[in-house]
Amino acid sequence: MEKINNVTEFIFWGLSQNLEVEKVCFVVFSFFYTVILLGNLLIMLTIYRGKLFGSPMYFFLSYLSFVDICYSSVTAPKMIVDLLAKSKTISYVGCMLQLFGVHFFGCTEIFILTVMAYDRYVAICKPLHYSTIMGCDRCNKMLLGTWIGGFLHSIIQVALVVPLPFCGPNEIDHYFCDIHPVLKLACTDTYIIGVVVTANSGTIALGSFVILIISYTIILVSLRKHSAESRHKALSTCGSHIAVVIIFFGPCTFMYMRPDTTFSEDKMVAVFYTIITPMLNPLIYTLRNAEVKNAMKRLWGRKVFPEANGK
Repeated sequence: MEKINNVTEFIFWGLSQNLEVEKVCFVVFSFFYTVILLGNLLIMLTIYRGKLFGSPMYFFLSYLSFVDICYSSVTAPKMIVDLLAKSKTISYVGCMLQLFGVHFFGCTEIFILTVMAYDRYVAICKPLHYSTIMGCDRCNKMLLGTWIGGFLHSIIQVALVVPLPFCGPNEIDHYFCDIHPVLKLACTDTYIIGVVVTANSGTIALGSFVILIISYTIILVSLRKHSAESRHKALSTCGSHIAVVIIFFGPCTFMYMRPDTTFSEDKMVAVFYTIITPMLNPLIYTLRNAEVKNAMKRLWGRKVFPEANGK
């Protein structure tokens, strides 16, 4: 089949066709994106300056914050600008890059959350062997594995879309280039590709979610053998992880663990895992983690009262 590609750009429908709603959304999502940037940067700075980087939990948390910034930055700035634009367009190349970025950073975040669950499992269920199992070299290898896994997943997604012919229409009922809305515009039968896409994305999302649920179930069961103080500390940390997992994986599973179809609700569901979750991560991990809060207090104490701390 000869590829016929008359489409050089795509047009987004955006979140709404109502100008007043778009103005409100511009203010709201500008605020959300600012919180994402400042909140995640604050966590990264706190971990670095608070000398928590040596702990595997905070090592992975700092990279989770970094991935959250990158992940939201793939879609949020373009969406915010488009809310006030008359024509919401993106070039064909830009669309493919956005598709790659969304799946690369999204899949990497899934793997980092899975590794963080494994870290908590080892810390709580095998505390005597924790330093050996979660050594610096192994943590670096696991982190590298999350990046490689995210890259392989996203390159498969893009490789499935790039060969497809696009001859019009070129309007996407979304606010960013995602796999299902783009496949819908292809001028050929995409049933087989849709099955492969669902198998690729769905297996990763659902598989990781099941692994996480099993991990936290084992952790919660094993906590019965610990003291009340140890249970409270572990539950505080694991509670943060579980909250993030539910908020992130719920919408992801809805979007990708299904046949190649699109719904009008997809845009609002996508807002949760592209913007809401990266915004809530800093709040959840900060409010539920005493060590991070104490490190922030020490950091701000040095910044605000340097003379007093120097005495």
